[in-house]
Amino acid sequence: INRRTVDARASRGLYLVTEPAGLTPIAGNLSHWPKETPDAEGRLTFTLEYASAGGGEINLGRARVFALDGGLHLLVGRDIRERLEIAVRIRQSLAWGMAITVALAAFGGIFISRSMLRRIEAINQTSRDIMAGSLNRRVPVRGTGDEFDRLADNLNRMLDRIEALLAGMKEVSDNVAHDLRSPLARLRNRLETVLMDDGDAATYRHVIDATIAEADGLLTTFNALLGIAQAEAGTPRERFTDVDAATLLTDLAELYAPVAEQRGLEWVAKGSGNAKIHGDRDLLFQALANLTDNAIKFSPAGGMVRLVLDSTVGSTRFTIADDGPGIAPEYRDRVFGLFQTLRPRDEVEGSGMGLSIVKKAVQSRGGQVWIEPGAERGAMFRFTWPTQVDT
Repeated sequence: INRRTVDARASRGLYLVTEPAGLTPIAGNLSHWPKETPDAEGRLTFTLEYASAGGGEINLGRARVFALDGGLHLLVGRDIRERLEIAVRIRQSLAWGMAITVALAAFGGIFISRSMLRRIEAINQTSRDIMAGSLNRRVPVRGTGDEFDRLADNLNRMLDRIEALLAGMKEVSDNVAHDLRSPLARLRNRLETVLMDDGDAATYRHVIDATIAEADGLLTTFNALLGIAQAEAGTPRERFTDVDAATLLTDLAELYAPVAEQRGLEWVAKGSGNAKIHGDRDLLFQALANLTDNAIKFSPAGGMVRLVLDSTVGSTRFTIADDGPGIAPEYRDRVFGLFQTLRPRDEVEGSGMGLSIVKKAVQSRGGQVWIEPGAERGAMFRFTWPTQVDT
């Protein structure tokens, strides 16, 4: 025991051997036997004084007690002061870490919540400005690409679409008021004139026929406006089917080839590939029919009308070309507007909305229509639609 206690200070080991009577120390580095009572396994935790320290150093020990032959008692243990200090430091570190974590979480939560509230308030402010009449206001985008930026981008696109629709409605209203006022005034004046005159049956029949023709023109205009509204609103998904592009070409040829021959025009219709267009067949056919009707209408006798179908993976293209007077470059965008004609209205049949219906019907479902700028004579319209070619 004395040999072990020589280096016990470094190892923090505790040793003590006592006599049977009075537990008087015989050897070891403790000044006396602990007063604490050991447990059933002989283990005890106690306050200790090192014998060599003169009773000046008090620590906490953990030891086990043994009963030796001859009534001697042996205590072997370890000073657990360092372990307790480490445990205290760990608890303090955990407490500080928890406090710092809670503080950072609270600060971060406040910062994030305020940032989110500012972004939401920006959306609310934009909404209030738009409701107040500022239709050109948009939700600010920071460019970070986060969820709020994606939401703002979607909202801005929606607002752009709404503004475009409202502008279109205003344009339609203005054009309807302008273009329908004259026919209605003529119709009223004609009826008022015939009521004031004492005409015969032939005169009345002539006025009635002219009135019916004027009414038919008004109905045509309103039907065209309805078609534009349907194209802008979009076709319900339940009306979508897989439309065979070659069948569309055949149907157009059957419908317009006799009309072209009657006008003295050469009709050419050809197609390559086999593609399915997923969309509303009636809307597709109306768009192609309007382009074909214009090609026949403006081609002089002896000219040629060409309808060509090209199908590739991902796209189907219709080309409608004629030998008419063509369209100057500065008017190629204008002709797709409402009530737009390049000739005086009284020289042209129709309401001037056919190409507008074509453009809105095509663009509303991902297609494109444009006038080919390289055409040397006549007009050449390109009409493309997303497709998948059958193999």
